[in-house]
Amino acid sequence: MIKKLTAEALGTFVLVFGGCGSAILAGGFPDFGIAFAGIALAFGLTVLTMAYAVGSISGGHFNPAVSFGLAIAERFEWSDLIPYWIAQLIGGVIAASLLYLIASGVAGWTPGGFASNGYGVRSPGGYTLLASFICEATLTAVFVIVILGVTRRGAPVGFAPIAIGFALTLVHLVSIPVTNTSVNPARSTAVAIFADNGAIPQLWLFWVAPLVGAAIGALIWDRLLEND
Repeated sequence: MIKKLTAEALGTFVLVFGGCGSAILAGGFPDFGIAFAGIALAFGLTVLTMAYAVGSISGGHFNPAVSFGLAIAERFEWSDLIPYWIAQLIGGVIAASLLYLIASGVAGWTPGGFASNGYGVRSPGGYTLLASFICEATLTAVFVIVILGVTRRGAPVGFAPIAIGFALTLVHLVSIPVTNTSVNPARSTAVAIFADNGAIPQLWLFWVAPLVGAAIGALIWDRLLEND
């Protein structure tokens, strides 16, 4: 179990460090900043690479909502859910802590949003709470369905991380303007701790919506798509 939890912590660490780091460190430069598309791709690449690197050890969840959805779909033991969540949060917080130390190495730097998620005045596009909830829940459901589909028995072997990585890229391309994209409570929690824009009071949405979406995705797969 220690190896599984270490793999989950490491995978979530890389997801937050690479994905959020791309936004915090590289996203804001006017001349060579990577903008939304680059940030979306960075998140997708973190999942793709770490799923290949440690997915065979832990299953490569790196996301409390994914673990929850897999448990509902009976692809993951409920007894392992809380330990996985703790490991994912630890990995994410360590990554965010290192990003804070790196980013603060520039004179005059302030955390601002620090790649945190938000709705209303903290939404990049000013989207409402309801719009943000629907967006997060829907895209998490889609993401979980993709994961369940490409890891099912009979799916092409060895290609699952590619599909999952591209799916996460697509999720970000759609939702960065709406919520700055969560679909992952560990990612949201890790950076909200360091943001100075009031992200913590809105953090509840980025637990509730992904978990609801993961449950919906798992139930759609289990009841309508699964081949017994």
